[in-house]
Formats: sequence, structure tokens, C-alpha cells
Amino acid sequence: MVKKHNLKTISFILAIIFSVSITAIPAETKTAKVIIGGEPFGLKLYCKGVMVLKLESFVSDSKKVCPAMESGIEVNDIIIKSDNKIIKSNEQFSRIIKMSQGKPLKLRILRNNKVILKTLSPKKNRRNVYYSGMWIRDSCAGLGTISYYNTATMTYGALGHGICDIDTGGLMQSSSGEIISASITSANKSKNNNIGTLNGFFTDKAIGTLTKNTPLGIYGKLREVPTKNETYYVAEAEEIRLDDAYMYSTVKGETPQRYKIRIIDVCSTDIYSNRNLIIRITDKKLLNKTNGIVQGMSGSPIVQNNKFIGALTHVFIDDCSMGYAVLGTNMLKN
Repeated sequence: MVKKHNLKTISFILAIIFSVSITAIPAETKTAKVIIGGEPFGLKLYCKGVMVLKLESFVSDSKKVCPAMESGIEVNDIIIKSDNKIIKSNEQFSRIIKMSQGKPLKLRILRNNKVILKTLSPKKNRRNVYYSGMWIRDSCAGLGTISYYNTATMTYGALGHGICDIDTGGLMQSSSGEIISASITSANKSKNNNIGTLNGFFTDKAIGTLTKNTPLGIYGKLREVPTKNETYYVAEAEEIRLDDAYMYSTVKGETPQRYKIRIIDVCSTDIYSNRNLIIRITDKKLLNKTNGIVQGMSGSPIVQNNKFIGALTHVFIDDCSMGYAVLGTNMLKN
């Protein structure tokens, strides 16, 4: 039995909590073929409206108030409309608040995938500016790794886990997004209880659009399919062995390299989990470069016995040479 470890998500975002309903398993995953990735990418994700990060009281007429809290608004709420105006950015919504003159605003809010209505009455702060008492965000950006390309559908899968708000931990509800090529310039090595990072920059080459942000990864449409990467069948869980495997990742430049790892355990076959496999980095070259798993490697594809078996998702913070991976079949079901 493998002992339990504390976890930290391998990328620029925090781990997430989610719930899903049971659906049928697509039969096509049993014979699926994919081109594996391993390339780094830059992500730009735009929210549906604005996400509430924090509620904060302020002084108005010598009293501490928080209009957002008083109206029933909660952290992780997505504000999508104000008086029938579609909210598209922080700046737009902040301007609506400031120009409200204290008039009640009818808000349409997305909470737990359900639309609810709330009425917000902004109040003046000490600078005589109308204020709502909440911090908001409309977008995020970061680095990750492509897991696979599907030529049959001209789509990709990446990260192996969802994109979450770094402040709230909630899954970002996106209206649009894009992924673009990135180049890795350096890596800060991991230490136990102090996870390192990949550092790099976005190039001007677009890879594709982002259409789905799910607990098992991000997905979207490709502009073009890489021609140099290898194609593999996707392995079923029962085909995976507790043995050596290879992970494809990029820790310098833009070209993935193959690194030796070992599959320690198939700890779950839950089709909605992104923690199905426990892996250990054994490749001396990678250990010399990064000392194990670092942030930004999320999504690195894993191949065993000439089949795509999954993608890296998490690191154990008390042993940075070890981590979790999601099954490839789970990713393809999205």
C-alpha cells in the first residue's frame, strides 16, 4: 500500500473540488488513437462575466458596510448581467458600480451552474465613490503542457485537471479562451514542501481555442496538428503495469523530451478522478534539472508499452519526485 501524501496541483492554479453526474462511457475510447503532446503552452482564459474573489467591508456614513454581502452575493459567484447589460470585464462592472449613484442594480448571477437573481445597492466610501465591497476577476493566464492531439476531431486535451481561480480555488467558468505556443527559459528546482516552477514566455503562434474547462483537463479546437509527434493507441486501465514508463515534457525550449518514470500504483479507476495513477520520476537527467515534478508540467503525457496511458496532474509536496496522473481514457471521455 502506498502511503497518503499531501498534494499540490502541478501548474499555475490550485486543486479543485467538484461534483458531477453519472453518464454513459463512450465505446470509442477502446480503440482511440492520439498524437501525444509534451509541448508547453500559454493560456489566456476569459470568464463568463466576472468572478467574485473576496467580500470586504468599508466605511460608509461612519458605519462598516458590505453591499455585496448584504445583497446575498458569495465568493465564487459569476456576475453575468447587470440590469440586462452583459458583463464582459472588471473595468465595465466597476464603472457600472461607480456610476450607479446608489441606485439598486439587478444582477444575474451564475452559482453552482444555476442562474440566480440578486439586487445590489452600492454605497459611498470615504472618497465619495460608490463601491460594492467585493473583489472581482475576469481572466487568468499561465503555463501548462499539452497532453494529446486528436486528428479525427481536430481537438486537443491538456493539463489533466481544471483551471481554478488561484484566490478562491473554484473552477473558472469561461466564456472563451485560447492557447498559444510557449518557450521554457528555465526551471526552479523543487524541494520537498517547496514545489518549483517552469519559467517561460508566450510566443505569437496560436495553437487553438479553449472551449471546455473541466476537472479532468482543458479541451479545445486545434488550428493545425503537429506532424513530428508520435501516434499511439490509448490504453485501458487494465493494460497498465506497475513498471517503467516514459513521460514527455519540456523543461527547456519548445521541444518535448522523453523521461523515464515508474508506475507505482493504479490507485483509482474512477472515470471522474484525475488521480488515477501514482508515478515516480526516475530519470536522472530530469531529476538533475528539476529535482522532480515542478509547476507547469501538468498535462505531460505518459506512454507505456507503446500506448498512451495518461498525463501528469499533481505532485506530492512531501516527496517531489512522486505525483498523480489521470488515465488517458478519462481525458478522452471529455
